[in-house]
Amino acid sequence: MGWLRYARNIVLTLLGVSVVVFVLMRVVPGDPVAMMIPPGAGPDDIARLREFYGLDKSIASQYGIWLWHAVQGQLGTSIQLKQDVLSLIGQHLPATLELAFTALAMVVVVGGAAGVLSAAADRSWGASTIDGIAALVQAVPDFLWGLVFILLFGVLWMWMPISGRIDPLIDFQAATGFLFVESLLRGRWDVTASVFAHSIAPACALALPVAAMVARVLKASMVEALSSDYVLLARLKGLSLARVLLAEALPNAVTPALQLTGVQFAFMLGGTVLIERLFSYPGIGALALNAVIGRDLPLIQGTVLTFAVLFIVINLAVDGLTLVLNPRLRRAR
Repeated sequence: MGWLRYARNIVLTLLGVSVVVFVLMRVVPGDPVAMMIPPGAGPDDIARLREFYGLDKSIASQYGIWLWHAVQGQLGTSIQLKQDVLSLIGQHLPATLELAFTALAMVVVVGGAAGVLSAAADRSWGASTIDGIAALVQAVPDFLWGLVFILLFGVLWMWMPISGRIDPLIDFQAATGFLFVESLLRGRWDVTASVFAHSIAPACALALPVAAMVARVLKASMVEALSSDYVLLARLKGLSLARVLLAEALPNAVTPALQLTGVQFAFMLGGTVLIERLFSYPGIGALALNAVIGRDLPLIQGTVLTFAVLFIVINLAVDGLTLVLNPRLRRAR
C-alpha cells in the first residue's frame, strides 16, 4: 500500500506541475509565433504556423493533446531548434547530472568534514572560525560564487577553464553523453581530466552554499550526539576521539544532514539554470533558460517536467537511504 501511495503522489505531482506550467506559459504576454516569423510575413502565414504548432485551439484542448502525446513519450518539437524535445533533453541531461553529482561530492566532503571538525572543537576558536566561514559562505548565493570564480580563475589567475564542458581540441564521442564516466571506463584519462577541470568552477559555485548549510546542521547534530550517554560511555572505555566521532556520534547524527543534503541537491539541480548559463555549460539548465528566453513552449514544458521527475527521484532516494541508515525508522514502519 505504501508504494501505491507513493505512485499516486508522483502522478498527481507531475500532473500538477504540467498543468501549472502549461497554463502559465500560455497566459503570460508574448507570442512564440510572433518571435519566429520572418519579416514581411502576412496574417495567413501566422495563422498557418499557429495551426501547425496547435496554438489555434483552446488551452484545455492544447493541454489534452499534449498530455496524450506525453503519456506516449512524445513531448513535441522545439519551436526554436526544430528538434524533438525528448531527444534534446537526452542530449543535455547527462552533462547536468555529472555537474550536479560533482557538486554533491564536494558538499559531502567539504560540508561533512567542516561539520565534524567544528563539533570536535566545540567552544574553541577553531569552531568559531569554521562557523564564521560557513555563515559567510552560505550568505552568498551560488550565481555570485560563479561570478567570483570566473573573475578569479578565468580573468586574474587563469588557473582553470571557465567555459564549456571539455577542451574543444579533444575528439571524444560518448554513446550515453556521460563524458566523465565513459572516459573513465574507456581509459581516456585526457578526456577525464578535461571534463573534471571544466566542472570544478561551476560545481564549486553550486556546492559552497549547500556545504556550509550541511556543515552547520551536522555540527548541531554532532554536538547533541556527543553529549549523549552512549558517547560518554565510549569515552570512559578509552576509545580515541576520532573513533568516538566517526564510529559512535556520526552514524547517529547524520540523518538530519542527509535529509538536508537530499533536499538541497534537488535545489542544486534547479540552480544549474543560472550556473550553466554563466559558464556556457551545455546542460539542461542552459537549455531551459534559452527556451524561456525564446518562448519555446514545448521545450519549456519538457525541461520543467524533467526537473520535476528528478526532484521526485531524489526525494525517494533520500527516503530510502534514510531508512537504510536509521534502523529505528524501519521498525517504526
